[in-house]
Amino acid sequence: MPADETSRAKRASAGQRAAARPPVAPIRTVETVVHGVTLRDDYAWLRAENWKDVLRDPDVLPEEIRRHLEAENAYCKAQMASTRALQRELVKEMRGRIKEDDSSVPQPDGPWLYYSRYRKGGEHPLICRRPRVSDLTRKKSREQIMLDADALADGKDFFDLGDTAHSPDHALLGWSADEAGSELYRIRVRDLATGEDLPDIVPDTTGDIVWANDAGSFFYVALDADHRPSQVKRHRLGTPAESDTVLHDEADAGMFVDIDQTQSGRFLLISIGDHETSEIRLVDLDAPETPPRLVAAREVGRQYEVEHHGEDLLILTNADGAEDFKIVTAPLGSPEPAHWRDLVPHKGGRLILDHLCLKGRLIRLEREDGLPRIVIRELGDGTERSIAFDEEAYGLGIDPGYEFETDTLRFLYASLARPAETYDYDLATAERTLLKRQEVPSGHDPAAYKVRRIFATARDGEQVPVSILHRADLPLNGSAPCLLYGYGSYGSAMSASFRTRPLSLVDRGFVYAIAHVRGGTEKGRRWYLDGKREKKRNTFTDFIAAGEALAEAGFTTRGRIVAEGGSAGGMLMGAVANIAPELFAGIVAEVPFVDVLNTILDETLPLTPPEWPEWGDPIRDIRAFETIRSYSPYDNVAAQSYPPILAMAGLTDPRVTYWEPAKWVARLRASMTGGGPILLHTNMDAGHGGSAGRFDSLKETALAYAFAIKAAGDGWPQSVPAKA
Repeated sequence: MPADETSRAKRASAGQRAAARPPVAPIRTVETVVHGVTLRDDYAWLRAENWKDVLRDPDVLPEEIRRHLEAENAYCKAQMASTRALQRELVKEMRGRIKEDDSSVPQPDGPWLYYSRYRKGGEHPLICRRPRVSDLTRKKSREQIMLDADALADGKDFFDLGDTAHSPDHALLGWSADEAGSELYRIRVRDLATGEDLPDIVPDTTGDIVWANDAGSFFYVALDADHRPSQVKRHRLGTPAESDTVLHDEADAGMFVDIDQTQSGRFLLISIGDHETSEIRLVDLDAPETPPRLVAAREVGRQYEVEHHGEDLLILTNADGAEDFKIVTAPLGSPEPAHWRDLVPHKGGRLILDHLCLKGRLIRLEREDGLPRIVIRELGDGTERSIAFDEEAYGLGIDPGYEFETDTLRFLYASLARPAETYDYDLATAERTLLKRQEVPSGHDPAAYKVRRIFATARDGEQVPVSILHRADLPLNGSAPCLLYGYGSYGSAMSASFRTRPLSLVDRGFVYAIAHVRGGTEKGRRWYLDGKREKKRNTFTDFIAAGEALAEAGFTTRGRIVAEGGSAGGMLMGAVANIAPELFAGIVAEVPFVDVLNTILDETLPLTPPEWPEWGDPIRDIRAFETIRSYSPYDNVAAQSYPPILAMAGLTDPRVTYWEPAKWVARLRASMTGGGPILLHTNMDAGHGGSAGRFDSLKETALAYAFAIKAAGDGWPQSVPAKA
């Protein structure tokens, strides 16, 4: 062998040996004192001092940190080397369930039908329209591709198409894109007659676009230097972004700012709020230069959302003790709370999730006993009727579309075993028309699967719903492995709707389960309140109870459960790993929020101040400090055996910064007495959502599922990792 080839072979062999050993992060202890308590952080150095610059340009990441993350990726790859063929097989299976040339059901708006579709093999959507025709026997009208996101993404390491919004006169298309994964969206405007973009460029936005009705300007939310959505601005076409008019400048760093518009198209909604308080201001889209008008001043604990109908506002709110929300009306001319009158009174245990006004009607989406339904109310006479389904667990949603003066309501339905269906519901006749059933090109027979719902008894006696999917022919004798998914924060409910990706596990004999733990709203607003701040530990013990109940009922057994969760659900993963490691065969923690105490103590991070209502303010409240410190996964890593853990991160993630999982993994390895391995995979070209392409993202899912299969199967040799 020539000398140069011998040298390369030796270097490759050395690299393989290094990759077979877990990286050891140097300990450089930083001490801080909070409320008289000394906090020690051995791995604070993994947080780059220039992390804000890294969000914009990943290439500026300090070299030492880059080398460490790349070493972690190499170690993860080496530990998962035996699953490479399996990962390729999983990607092929999951891709086979995706209709490659899929398209959305067209939504009417005036003379046009708007929709998106994919070309075969395309990663990103085409944004399209065609003329609206009333004669259904005619051939399809000629399509206009307004935006080709595949072409826009060509040659870029990352591309995420944000909002697309056509102007009210149908002549322009506003669109936004993020090209780093850091959720800094740049807005452009396309002339639909020429297909060319106008010179207007608006950088550093959330990506959302709302047009004024004269199509001469649009509204957006600007991000400040700390990556917080703080200003609502109006951009007039043909003027520089630097001269845009500021309509609202939020001084409270703890408040999120968002925009939307009423279904009537009459008003821009400027929404200001955190996780328990809200405030809304209206701008007349027919007179976009008029100042915003306040509906109700912010009052701690009061939340509300606004819709518009005629001379009234219809307001969804928890005011006056309506824990599960009610709907009130208020005159458009005097919308203050003193004039609010109940229209749909509060009913405990029935959580009103959303509301929508179409001409003459109020539509609400609500959940009771863990199951959703749609209720239509005639505003003229107050009569109501509902849309619901009979399965044990299912998902239901409203697609509002663009029009207000319509007798058609579009909704979507799916269950864990039944592919998503899109219906048009005739509000005059109550007839349903199936427009589309999600296609699974590789084939799918709902009858081959069983959907179940059981209840786990929590430590305090509460009944925790658990949605379950398994093959109908699976023997329920405890022999099956289980993937148990959980989230449990911010009041987000986990829908029991159709997911094609978990079928790759279910078809291999897994039970797939969703634990509807406290911190969500599956059982009403109380379910959320019982899983936040000082009651946060309920989220963790509910999840453990769900795993134990699945084992007791014969769906699986202790030690064969792989837990999965992402973001705040990743915090759940870190907590249960500390509390009950013996219950799990493995844990998949995706962009896990695990360095909770340090993050919530740092008010310079983008999302920290708005998070205090959810977790508590540990800076000013010693009880909140003690509570968070008692469960923060990073701070509670113990000298014990841990199951295999796969942590997945995104370098440009502004929500859960890359260093949280990196620090957690380092501390786990340095502290644990056995078990593992502990793996970290960081996507060096993406942020919180991982790869943006619809096929590229399958690779990350395949890694997670291959990890789950290996963890619940032959696993890894038990060992104690090297210490620093």
